[in-house]
Amino acid sequence: MTHRPLTTVPIVDYGPDEEAMVRYREGGTQRALILGNRGPIRFDASGNLDEEIRAAYSRCGFYIFEGVLGKDELDDIERDIDDMLARAPVAKDADVDRQGRPALGVDCNARNIGWVKPLSDPIGGTDRAHGRYPAKMIELDPPAEAPAHIVQIILGSLQFSDACLRLYGHPQLLAVAAAINGDDFTPFNEAVWIKHPGLGGPVPWHQDGWTHWDNPDLDEGTHGFNFMAQLFGCNAANGLWVVPGSHRQGKADIKAMITRAGSERLEQAVPLVCKPGDVAICNRQAIHGSFANTSADMRVTINFGFHRRRSVLGVTSGGVHNEIAEYTHDRIRERSRLIAYAIDARRQRFPDEEPYTYQPFADNASEYRWSTETKAELKDYNALDLGI
Repeated sequence: MTHRPLTTVPIVDYGPDEEAMVRYREGGTQRALILGNRGPIRFDASGNLDEEIRAAYSRCGFYIFEGVLGKDELDDIERDIDDMLARAPVAKDADVDRQGRPALGVDCNARNIGWVKPLSDPIGGTDRAHGRYPAKMIELDPPAEAPAHIVQIILGSLQFSDACLRLYGHPQLLAVAAAINGDDFTPFNEAVWIKHPGLGGPVPWHQDGWTHWDNPDLDEGTHGFNFMAQLFGCNAANGLWVVPGSHRQGKADIKAMITRAGSERLEQAVPLVCKPGDVAICNRQAIHGSFANTSADMRVTINFGFHRRRSVLGVTSGGVHNEIAEYTHDRIRERSRLIAYAIDARRQRFPDEEPYTYQPFADNASEYRWSTETKAELKDYNALDLGI
């Protein structure tokens, strides 16, 4: 497998805005690299997450864990991504893949594949997803040979990729999740984001949370976080941008921020700059978004998030990742079994690692053994996602 170097070679430009975009990317990259929020995962002698990492994550709202995934794991993930894309419907709303086989996810009831017209923003400025995308990003004209739609996101990815499931059980990342959200942390959802070179559409500026903004106990961690593992790396042209510190300021008026900036180029924002195998942690309350991928660099991000248990238990929510429902003890436990399966799947693939012990299942972890037979239990598991 070849983990492609990032080049930022443009395939499509922004027309009269291209020069401004080039300056914006360069300035954002420079700001990103001096934030002091990147480095390997580190724990102290007592097994606690390094205090400098915690402080930098709290200050910025995101942190880049460098070199988390090795070549073997990256190769496994790349093979599975290639397989998922090969098995995707040949076109939007098709039931078969390009070889005429039943397409990925056609037998599922839960949402799985999201499509977008090349270089377009269909959600900015609409009331979709609880209205959390208040302003539209610049849309560009795609190349004449571009398809009508491209795959942008694959939801419920753990049922389609053993490599993604194994990554979900990564012991150091789960230890970070416990350090941030407590030993009884819960799942959120999982997805694979794909930014095709010269075609990938923008995702407008937004904050992910919608449930707890008016909660008197709101703090910087109330709506959880996402891990974002980078298969090929990412940069200012194809990667996510984040406004540092915005996770600590409550619900933002993003539309007003864009008006003040005079464009969608928010001057405070910085891009995630990652190499293959780096994993970013990004607070869901941080203002973030991405621009159309006009570069020759493909971005593949393996996304998986976690919550504090107290943020989800007893909450009635949904409407974005799943149907509206109450998040009871039983529902949370049923959804959390994916963590137990992931830990065992990883143990089988990487036997030299010390597996993580997930405290809510510590007394019966041996009941969750990963096998071909148990894989069938994952079908439509993401209908139980815990979106807040």
